[in-house]
Amino acid sequence: MILIWAVIVVAVAVPIAAAALSPLLAWRDPLYILAGFAGIVALGIMLFQPVLIGGYLPGLPARIGRRVHLWTGAVLVAAVVIHVAGLWITSPPDMIDALLFTSPTPFSPFGVIAMWAILAVAVLAVLRRRLGLRPRTWFLVHRLLAIVIVVGTVVHGLLIEGTMETVSKVALCALVVAATVKVMADLWMWRKRRTVHERTDIGASSA
Repeated sequence: MILIWAVIVVAVAVPIAAAALSPLLAWRDPLYILAGFAGIVALGIMLFQPVLIGGYLPGLPARIGRRVHLWTGAVLVAAVVIHVAGLWITSPPDMIDALLFTSPTPFSPFGVIAMWAILAVAVLAVLRRRLGLRPRTWFLVHRLLAIVIVVGTVVHGLLIEGTMETVSKVALCALVVAATVKVMADLWMWRKRRTVHERTDIGASSA
């Protein structure tokens, strides 16, 4: 129980601490540093999202975990907004190139795609009742966008050579991918078993 919590906390805290000790910070503007750390925090939150929705954290009931998932999702959106806004203020031309997919840096398009996917999930989460999205449709769209978010963010982070220490960054990205794949597989199996049970019940009642 303690081990799972310890692994997750260490996986998130170590990259942040390593980035805080980076010598590159001496040459950065404070707002640029804030934007950079907002991006690192966003990556860390993405490790919590799947384990919360999957109920994998010991001592935290799945029902509460799903509620916390909503709040951490809001924090994720805020971190992304700070990340993008800070970079926009410190370097508008670079951000315009990134948003227009004309940036020469290979990591930019992945970050932009992940950003739009995160914002899309947030908007749909707020408006899904007004839009009349059925739970099954919402879960399908959410999962597809989550895949885009994870892939885009991980590739974006791995391609950047900045303040993050390489080993801890790779480890965190690997855990984010592993946790996402795990929860996707578990949810797929759960829905498959549920469908089988429903068909069995229907067959039994009709007989």
